[in-house]
Order: sequence, then C-alpha cells, then structure tokens
Amino acid sequence: MLMRFYTQVLLNKMLKNKQNQCIFVLFLVMSIILNSLIIIVGFLLMEGVAWFTHKYIMHGFMWSWHKSHHEPRKGKFEKNDLFGIVFAFVSAGLMISGSWGEIDWKFYLGIGILLYGLAYFLVHDVFVHQRLPLLKRTNNAYFQAMRFAHKIHHKVSSKEGAEAFGFLFVSKKYLNKFKHKQK
Repeated sequence: MLMRFYTQVLLNKMLKNKQNQCIFVLFLVMSIILNSLIIIVGFLLMEGVAWFTHKYIMHGFMWSWHKSHHEPRKGKFEKNDLFGIVFAFVSAGLMISGSWGEIDWKFYLGIGILLYGLAYFLVHDVFVHQRLPLLKRTNNAYFQAMRFAHKIHHKVSSKEGAEAFGFLFVSKKYLNKFKHKQK
C-alpha cells in the first residue's frame, strides 16, 4: 500500500513534464500492444496444444475420459467434459500466479487460454454438437467444413484410426470441399 502511494507521488511529479508525459503514453501503448499479443499468441498456441492433447492424450492414455465423447451422450454432461475443467485450472492458475504483486505475462497468457476455451465451447459444443439449440444452420464454407471434419473424426468410435484432430482451424482438405460448393 505504501509502495503504491510512493509510486503515485513519483508518477504525478514525473507527469508534470510534457516530454515525460509522451514517454508515459508511449509506454502505456506499448504495454497494451505487448499484452494483447501475449493474449493472441496464447489463444493461437492453444489450438496446437488442443490438437496434440486430442490426438496423443485423449486418443491415448486418457481414452477412458474421451471415449464418452464418441458415444451417445446420456444426460447433459459427459466424462470428456473433465478436459475443459483441466484447461480451466491451467488458465486460472496462470491468471492467479500472474496477478500476484504486479500483473505479468502469465496473467495475459491465462486470458488467451480462457478465450480459446470460450471459443472452443461455442464452436465445438454449441455449433458442432448442438449441446445448446443455437447456431444450427450456416452457409459459411469454413463452418460447414469444420462441422464436416468433426463428423469425419466421429466416424471412428475407437481409440485408434481417427483423423481431423483440430478444433478451430480446419484443414484445407476439408475446407476445399466446401469452398467449391459455394462457387
């Protein structure tokens, strides 16, 4: 608390000078840009993490949880939903540890993972699997290809032999099929 007071006093003295004000604004803008980039990188890296986790962990030694996703659902939830909780703990852990004292890069990385989780829920659970009665129809080639790729993945109901492990980024193999239909 006392440190924050001294920082505020120092900042007030410093900002009386026009040149210092410009430096402060530049620093503020650069901080916003850097933190936004960390969020974006965290979001984009999560697609790779999700692909790897899906292919080698969910369809590997954690098949006992993921198997429920390849079977008809009984009720609103399935054992596979536990993976979302695991990723939520990772995100929350980064945001908490990144906000001890001053906020650092871990906080923003945690936000990127959180935003990916939200996008994953909306695209995978709501749009593709229709766990909520929203977003049923689309004429968008990208979203049609995404839904199709996921159906291809679900043609296999065993641990081995599946393809199309991505979640938000659709392979050209599936996207080209729907781009040609729209022309």
